[in-house]
Amino acid sequence: MSFLAASINGHWVHDLSPFFGPHWGNIGIRYYGLSYLLGFVTAWWLLVRYARSGRSLIPAERVPDLMVAIVLGVLVGGRLGYFLLYQPQTLLEAPLDLLRVWDGGMASHGGFIGVTIALAWFARSQKVPFLHVGDLVVSTAPAGLFFGRLANFINGELWGKVSDVSWAVIFPKSASPGMPESLILPRHPSQLYEAALEGLALFIFVQWRFWRSDVAARQPGRLAGEFLIAYAVVRAIGEVFREPDAGVDPIWGLSRGTFYSLFLVLAGLFLILRRGRSLDASTPKAG
Repeated sequence: MSFLAASINGHWVHDLSPFFGPHWGNIGIRYYGLSYLLGFVTAWWLLVRYARSGRSLIPAERVPDLMVAIVLGVLVGGRLGYFLLYQPQTLLEAPLDLLRVWDGGMASHGGFIGVTIALAWFARSQKVPFLHVGDLVVSTAPAGLFFGRLANFINGELWGKVSDVSWAVIFPKSASPGMPESLILPRHPSQLYEAALEGLALFIFVQWRFWRSDVAARQPGRLAGEFLIAYAVVRAIGEVFREPDAGVDPIWGLSRGTFYSLFLVLAGLFLILRRGRSLDASTPKAG
């Protein structure tokens, strides 16, 4: 991956390779795959730490089972959600494209749904309160979002709208094939904005709430609700700078990302306003 790229009119020309190290055609270690690995490893480490600190009803030895549920929920939900929410026609006309994971295509909203279903199954099988599990997992989710957005930038995909700010980037993939780089308009590096908002800022917020308050124990589900609303807000901010996906029409004048986030706000409000019982210290731990 080269960081010594050309500059046109003061704007850096994106030329980062999507591969980490050597590769042969489409075969190699991709940063996109590494981003998922780093996100899952971070979640694993945090969940074990929660258990050892006495803030989790899930013992450390059950964390691997929870991670399997999370991984399946993210990958299946994110991939299927991408086609259902953004390219339903492709799913009907070429369903095998669903398996072309090397071409990219994951939807965070689909991942949320997939993880929710997976956590419901895990909570029931381990006899642990579902909302408690949800609070634990959302406190780790921004790490995966952070690494994922960085991978989007490295891949030169999901670029921002045209801009002449000094830090704008020229993304060759944003233009028609064969267009001279000198004619390609610079754009907001919106992937980095989203990494900072959806990843770093949201991670700091949920970790602060988890460790510096008793919200997770006093009102199970509230932290998950706060996360959903906060994500919807920062996602909407990021969408202001992000170029809409080609061929994807807005809904009610809103980008798809912003529109789907409205449902996260509703779910978050429900979790925050509901009157749930606090965790009983005598609740038996799974295992």
